[in-house]
Amino acid sequence: MDSESIITLGWREYVALPDLGLPAIRAKLDTGARTSALHAFRLERFRRKGAPWVRFWIHPLRKHREIEHQTEAEVVDRRVVSDSGGHRQRRLVVVTRVGLGSDTWPVEVTLTNRDRMLFPMLLGRTAMEGRIMVDPSASYTLGREAGRAFRTALLNDTLR
Repeated sequence: MDSESIITLGWREYVALPDLGLPAIRAKLDTGARTSALHAFRLERFRRKGAPWVRFWIHPLRKHREIEHQTEAEVVDRRVVSDSGGHRQRRLVVVTRVGLGSDTWPVEVTLTNRDRMLFPMLLGRTAMEGRIMVDPSASYTLGREAGRAFRTALLNDTLR
């Protein structure tokens, strides 16, 4: 990508994870983090056609823990990651497409329990390199419509 195609976004945005069935999830765009991370709990490892896979659950809405989204992805690695507090943890790594605006590209994402974090997704600098510049004074520059629509759909399905 050339420098003209780099977009400037806010420090928090809604991102799409279409491979995981998530049209909009709140994400912190974190230039201080090398690796991207996605909230996941109840990880179940299995094999599909000889390859390692993981089935996992996500709480897509922070204030509604009763809502759980189940998904699956192929495991591409297992690596040790240090969090912001310096704690080291071995995490499964999956590759999934991330969508911001009209652009979608594959990103390596580690799976970890982020229930206590404000954002279920953290988009690290490796995923943003050559594509995104972060304006720390801005947020939700792409709008909140997709996030609101997804939230409404999840709440309506839960309340039936």
